[in-house]
Amino acid sequence: MSTIYIAGIAMTVFGRHFERSLDDLAGEALRGALKDAGCTTRDLGAAFYAGMTNGPLQGQIAIPGQVVLSKIGVEGIPIYNVENACASGSTAFNLAVQSLKAGSTDVALAIGAEKMNIPDKVKAFSIFEAGWDVSRAEENYQTLVKMGEGVEPPAGSQSDKPFSKFMEIYAALCRFHMKTYGTTQRQIAAVCAKNHTHSVHNPFSQFRKPFTIDEVLAAPPITYPITLPMCAPLSDGAAAAILCTEEGLKRIGADKSRCIKVSASVIRSFTHRRLDQPELNIGRLASNQAYEQAGLGPQDMHVAEVHDASAMGEIIQAENLGLIELGMGGPAAERGEFTLGGRIPVNTSGGLESKGHPLGATGIGQLYELVTQLRGEAGARQVEGARHAIQENGGGLQGIEEAVVAIHILSK
Repeated sequence: MSTIYIAGIAMTVFGRHFERSLDDLAGEALRGALKDAGCTTRDLGAAFYAGMTNGPLQGQIAIPGQVVLSKIGVEGIPIYNVENACASGSTAFNLAVQSLKAGSTDVALAIGAEKMNIPDKVKAFSIFEAGWDVSRAEENYQTLVKMGEGVEPPAGSQSDKPFSKFMEIYAALCRFHMKTYGTTQRQIAAVCAKNHTHSVHNPFSQFRKPFTIDEVLAAPPITYPITLPMCAPLSDGAAAAILCTEEGLKRIGADKSRCIKVSASVIRSFTHRRLDQPELNIGRLASNQAYEQAGLGPQDMHVAEVHDASAMGEIIQAENLGLIELGMGGPAAERGEFTLGGRIPVNTSGGLESKGHPLGATGIGQLYELVTQLRGEAGARQVEGARHAIQENGGGLQGIEEAVVAIHILSK
């Protein structure tokens, strides 16, 4: 079976780009990826476009990929539109990998782009609240928030401003972890402070302000135990990757020394597991499948990017990936094990909390960080000697877990 490589990858700065159009952002990411790979749009055999907000926020339904890509020089090839919640970009990347393995083409594009900042913030937040079975929304909500029962929120620990219902669900997941394993709010804040500190060294990050643990705890509350800096913001941005087979690399004349191998690419959907079955968590099953595919294990990973739409997500996913024992993510974070210079640096980019979360671009943005690390080009946030890296990107909710999880393992 063909070995698949990332020949080129690029991203825009994630942030609030009120003055820029969606195709302007997508064009910047595409041009950057093409330049990085040393090829042109004429070399592309297929394109996979990830976007969640084109329809609900811009009114462009049905063919968003064809519309956006036609404005930035991509036409005449198969263009596939990918929507898979917050894992849309990673899913586009996975489909590009599959198309190359199937022999459909030898060079493929995965690209994600979003414009989420609009004047109507409530409408923008509503995107997140569609990421479950809307015909059973209240039932879903009650099932999920019930997980947090048994931990009483302190007075004044909920915001009086609009926020996504998903943050209440993240808070319930936090409280479940707190009552089950003894995780503390301070440990969750340690993750957040670490990620904001990492982001200072990332020129593509939406936020680049460091926080101490105490500053995170003293920040405005969202809903206990989550405070404002622990949450991913609404973001605009784009990211793109050029993937190739060995034959494709030769055809475009790519610099093999800078190409990064895709050692594993896994997409997995939820199951109706019970709360007392953490070993069947979708993230754990998907990561085990990826490790098997790559012929590697958690102990071989040198750096990770995980989905931290709230800081608690990093603790949960570090455990699911086997980077730390179940229930020990909080203490490990507080000890600095996930910090640059620690045992296994996690979210060196700053994570979604700091770097931003433009849904369709998020997964490819995570992969950009890992490619940069494996190339040794991350500057002040570089993990020395990094040879293997793992990405986790989840989206939506079904049952008591994500509807979809993507795992990628990259190797130098």
